[in-house]
Amino acid sequence: MRAIEFDGDDLRLRTDYPDPVVPPGEALVRVHLAGICNTDLEILKGYMDFRGVPGHEFVGIVEHAEARDWVGKRVVGEINCSCWQCPTCRAGRPTHCPNRTTLGISGRDGAFAERLCLPLRNLHPVPDSVPDEEAVFVEPLAAALEILEQVHIRPTDRVAVIGDGKLGLLVAQVLSLTGAEVHLVGRHPEKMLLLEDRAVLHLEENLGELQVDCVVECSGQPGGLALARTVLRPRGTLVMKSTYHGDVSVNLSALVVDEVTLVGSRCGPFAPALRLLERGLVSVQPLVSAVYPLSRWMEAFAAAQQKGVLKVLLDMRA
Repeated sequence: MRAIEFDGDDLRLRTDYPDPVVPPGEALVRVHLAGICNTDLEILKGYMDFRGVPGHEFVGIVEHAEARDWVGKRVVGEINCSCWQCPTCRAGRPTHCPNRTTLGISGRDGAFAERLCLPLRNLHPVPDSVPDEEAVFVEPLAAALEILEQVHIRPTDRVAVIGDGKLGLLVAQVLSLTGAEVHLVGRHPEKMLLLEDRAVLHLEENLGELQVDCVVECSGQPGGLALARTVLRPRGTLVMKSTYHGDVSVNLSALVVDEVTLVGSRCGPFAPALRLLERGLVSVQPLVSAVYPLSRWMEAFAAAQQKGVLKVLLDMRA
């Protein structure tokens, strides 16, 4: 099959990549669309020391499964594949399973291929009313919803989202559903204007005296943490969403003095994300900057790394 492979140094398109061998309890999925996200770009810099087929945002059709009623279903899939046997899994924390593989990120080939494998328990059917171009956003939208699983955002709160990229725009939309006063901080006015009816917009260099109860760092850049600290009030909550290769310097004493609650946040619930898309409560199609056929994968990755570009999709069928 065709697949984009990363060997630790370079990406390349292979036309002879081995088809996945479907383990018991898993399904073979033919990928329709896959999204290039910031984590994929960080993998190319060395994040997670990954080798193989990257990509974890996808929508596709089940081609094979032991449970025949799954065959032919259009699906999205949760990316953490857990053992369900260890103490962590039995305690209800399967996304932190020490034995897990993660689609396109750690120990498991991902979605930048014509086919992939995932456990059946990871799959979610996509409602007919949700097109592929929206369904491919379920994974990052679920990550945005995870914030509300972890932090109580009150309707009377003021919340800031740092970063006007794909994830930041999704997070701001999700948080606006709580009734909270949402502030979006970014560098690109043309991207932030997509949310002018849902958030108060601020350029990074023009924050004034902004102080908030909770700040969500989605910039994908180490400097986003410092910016988040400038707008967070004492005893506020700082939610970290960015993942990137390398370390960042943090003034831990300042966190202690200000009694800041620091929350790491990553993968989230797929079923509510699908409901938001089905009900039209979150708008994702304006976030699609371009769709490229797999045959033009080099152009797609080059576009995804350009400043001001939002979501770039790969059509794995073309």
